[in-house]
Amino acid sequence: MKTIRLPARIENLESFTRFLSEFLLANGFSGERVQEIELAAEEALVNVIRYAYPEKSGDLEIRCRAEGDGALTMEFEDSGVEFDPTSLPDPDLKLSISEREIGGLGVFLIRKMVNEVRHRREGDRNILTFVVRKKRGD
Repeated sequence: MKTIRLPARIENLESFTRFLSEFLLANGFSGERVQEIELAAEEALVNVIRYAYPEKSGDLEIRCRAEGDGALTMEFEDSGVEFDPTSLPDPDLKLSISEREIGGLGVFLIRKMVNEVRHRREGDRNILTFVVRKKRGD
């Protein structure tokens, strides 16, 4: 398992995404697939950086591991405000932009880019899990 833990600040976004990209490439993911997963990860990371710690600073830890079936698991953990992005409904894309509710597109994008998304709360910690495979539809 590979791990990175840094303060949840925007200046660390590049370090987090580089860590993920290197892990994905080292495990045989194509450049195109890495970009898709980076996009989803950046959405999750920015949400933690912006909203998890409204009154204090805190850390964000990412853990990555390879599974036996060729899948990779990436866990994003913070001790910020409780938030389960998987509880949000998909936005109604048939509505015009002016008619849609604000928010929700980022979580929708995450669901489209990774194979599986889960959230759990353990004590005071949010743990968002991405399961990714070399192809989006697998």
